[in-house]
Amino acid sequence: MKDETEALRRELVNEINSNRGEREQLEKEYGQVWDTQELSQDFDVKGFMAPFVVVKRKSDGVVGSLEFQHSPRYYFNFVEDK
Repeated sequence: MKDETEALRRELVNEINSNRGEREQLEKEYGQVWDTQELSQDFDVKGFMAPFVVVKRKSDGVVGSLEFQHSPRYYFNFVEDK
């Protein structure tokens, strides 16, 4: 099966990882930021398609997505599915 999003996702991965942010910078831009341990405390991960991860928030069962950068690995920009 052809992934229609692959080219766009590859472009986003390159953009995010060439402009990696430190935690403080990402928090200013996106609000809450999670490292890998914090992510596993707050969310159940349902799937990855870099630079996105689909998650289910443990506190209320809300499903959504986060973006992530590879190194340092931070997750940010939670968007609830509608």
